Amino acid sequence: MHRAPDFRTWRADKVSHGYVADYKPFSFVDGEGVRCSLYVSGCLFACDGCYNEAAWSFRCGTRYDSTLEDALMTDLAHPAVQGLSLLGGEPFLNTQVCLSAAARLRDTFGAERDVWAWSGFLFEQLAEDVRDKRMLLELVDVLVDGPYDAVQRDLTLPHRGSANQRIIDVPASLSAGVAVPWAGGA
Repeated sequence: MHRAPDFRTWRADKVSHGYVADYKPFSFVDGEGVRCSLYVSGCLFACDGCYNEAAWSFRCGTRYDSTLEDALMTDLAHPAVQGLSLLGGEPFLNTQVCLSAAARLRDTFGAERDVWAWSGFLFEQLAEDVRDKRMLLELVDVLVDGPYDAVQRDLTLPHRGSANQRIIDVPASLSAGVAVPWAGGA
């Protein structure tokens, strides 16, 4: 009998090596507006039909360092940029990188720039975590949650690939204690 994994045992400090698969400044596809998109390395979900299978390895790409983070902050300072997008791989299994980038964004720009994240974890799983996953969630404005499901693939949906995935307003959800849909989401 196949048992679903216990996602609580999936911890960044056990699997992540602090790598980034790619960084794309001034992107128009990873959320609302012009974005700086950070594709972190490593994912344990291994969704069938994943569009970024190359980023499953936790050693894909290069190590995240202060030079890349400085370039990210410089790009985020451009007046046309709306915010940072954290994708992967799995951002919540690469929290060393994502916490550094998101915390520095908040220190530098406050609420002037937003943070979007895509995760195979559900909001409820991230919200109940008492460690790094919850810390990162608290820095995110919009979360696209749930693993990609090839059976529910729907390329007409904004910002997600399958109908099971939700677009969540994180601050409102944390305040309400339940997942609240993002007002801009369809």
